Amino acid sequence: MSDSDLETFRAETRAWLEATCPPEMREPVETEDDVYWGGRNATFKNDAQKAWFEACRDKGYTVPSWPREYGGAGLSPAEAKVLREEMSRINARSPLHSFGIWMLGPALLHFGTHEQKLRFLNEIARGEIRWCQGYSEPGSGSDLVSLQTFGEDKGDHWVVNGQKIWTSYADKADWIFCLVRTDKGDKYQGITFMLFDMASPGVSTKPILLISGSSPFCETFFDDVKVPKFYAENVPAQAGEVNRGWDVAKYLLGHERSMIAETGGNDRAVSLGSMLSRNIAPDPVLRAELAQFDVDALAFTAMTEKFMDEAKSGKGHPAQPNMFKYAGTELNKRRLELVMAAGGSAALEWESEATAGGKSARDWLRTKANSIEGGTSEVMLNVVAKRILDLPGA
Repeated sequence: MSDSDLETFRAETRAWLEATCPPEMREPVETEDDVYWGGRNATFKNDAQKAWFEACRDKGYTVPSWPREYGGAGLSPAEAKVLREEMSRINARSPLHSFGIWMLGPALLHFGTHEQKLRFLNEIARGEIRWCQGYSEPGSGSDLVSLQTFGEDKGDHWVVNGQKIWTSYADKADWIFCLVRTDKGDKYQGITFMLFDMASPGVSTKPILLISGSSPFCETFFDDVKVPKFYAENVPAQAGEVNRGWDVAKYLLGHERSMIAETGGNDRAVSLGSMLSRNIAPDPVLRAELAQFDVDALAFTAMTEKFMDEAKSGKGHPAQPNMFKYAGTELNKRRLELVMAAGGSAALEWESEATAGGKSARDWLRTKANSIEGGTSEVMLNVVAKRILDLPGA
């Protein structure tokens, strides 16, 4: 695409966004209801949220880079970048939040059969199916390949038994993409990446209350859950080959880490120093820390664009998601630490309407999980040291 064609696309995109994105969808996300996740039981907060989602869905902009036959807009990397820039320019909210978009979708595009892509990717793009991730287990967090959830081969189906933990929004999800051991004799080449309905008999969930007072995580239990090997239209119930699910899992983890790294969203596009300056005028040390944060946030944004461009051109390093995840989550922790410092003792308030139910304090506590989930910061640094810096292992 020539530069003139790209500028034409930018002008058309800008005009479409200005005409289509409601003012309410340009406001910062404040509560869980401000985010639309889709799914079988989804409801819209208001007409503006519904109109924005449906407009983007119909144009393929919930997954703009995916092929049209799978529900996307078929945009080139350059066009997708323009769309991101133009949405950011007006602070437009994402029309659809989805683990299917951020994690499962890329894995299916890479490993899935054509039939799987036609069924699941279109449902994801249209917001018709909400997914959760069945990876971690009690005792199998950092050492994920030690997982014990087992699928017994029964010919035309598996019978799955076991437990997962820290399953985000499992109590609200329609389906799960799940790592299941199908061969106990091989630690790495004995795992299958299964897809099955959370409404299946034998599946149950139990929320885990966090220190922040919220409960996005769950324990998930599988008791003799019957998982068919094929769904209608010859759609396999696993992505990739049976017993080769670890290949899929590693690929997906790269996308999960990139998603976690972006925690905090558009807040990084706004100068934190400018936002908080009225609270910290007498404190030169805090002002200096805020200025340093703004510089580092801009550097992170530049790194994000660089990594995304390299990934789309096939030039990205396999360990870049580890760098991205480490830098992004540590930056987000710093951001909320500074918000709390600038707020003083009032920022510790937990329940009043004036603080939106202690939003800053709850968000600050929630960031502590950022450097654990999806691989700890220590693990990310070890990967960077080994695979990018070529340092010797311990």
